Amino acid sequence: MSSPPSKRSERTRTRARRDLELEAGTSAHYEDPAYYTKTYRSRLDDVRFYADYAAERGGPVLEYGCGNGRITLPIARLGLDVTGVDLSADMLADLRARLRDEPADVRARVTTKRGDMRAVRLGRRFPLVICPFNAFLHLYTRVDVERFLARVRAHLAPRGELVFDVSIPEPEELARDPGRAYATPRFNYPTPDGKGMPVRYTERFDYDKIRQILFVAMEFSPVSGEDSWMTPLAHRQFYPRELEALLHYNGFEILDAWGDFDRSPPTRDSITLILRARARRR
Repeated sequence: MSSPPSKRSERTRTRARRDLELEAGTSAHYEDPAYYTKTYRSRLDDVRFYADYAAERGGPVLEYGCGNGRITLPIARLGLDVTGVDLSADMLADLRARLRDEPADVRARVTTKRGDMRAVRLGRRFPLVICPFNAFLHLYTRVDVERFLARVRAHLAPRGELVFDVSIPEPEELARDPGRAYATPRFNYPTPDGKGMPVRYTERFDYDKIRQILFVAMEFSPVSGEDSWMTPLAHRQFYPRELEALLHYNGFEILDAWGDFDRSPPTRDSITLILRARARRR
């Protein structure tokens, strides 16, 4: 007769399961570029913000988490060179496909690199480094943040700037019942034939308050009755003062903090925090 599992082995299995969830939550949301494009096509305020700021600051620009070029291409169309780094092969392939529809001068300005933003080495420096649309929230540990900021510092030109945005943690969202599915209006999921597939869409939220990671399960159920599927997403939750400390102790000074992409100051009602920082001189 086998003995019951020890508490240590239970903890090990739980940790292993959570690590797998984290790995999936880092990549799965970016495996379908068509869905990603459809979902965020109306999100334009951050595109204008980063394009305008890049035009003011000047290039070349390094973009971490460039995805399929939602922000990369508008910057390149302004006449600036952009190097886009992303971990997702699917998103980068879609970016390269979209580049084929751009004029030759725009294509020439965009360089892509697949890699981990905590480790990638480009061998050049940039006056502006950006990390848009919650890409920073895929840095789940203090060590992840330290490694990323070390690479940013290595890629910044003298007096270069890092600009990034994150969603501010929402207490109501973090307190949601993990066992409850939150329904949203049905929509047409993009399909290769262009017709789309009507689906019911629900979300489940599970917040790990020890690791400060929000796990979101996005569930898609075709109206036709075909098999449903789930896409996980994991986001580290950073509080504003926590970010201030992380930047400070990794050798950065905050030059500006904004609560919206119109560059207005943060308020108690802000849902987004945009930071502009510079590496301190050693």
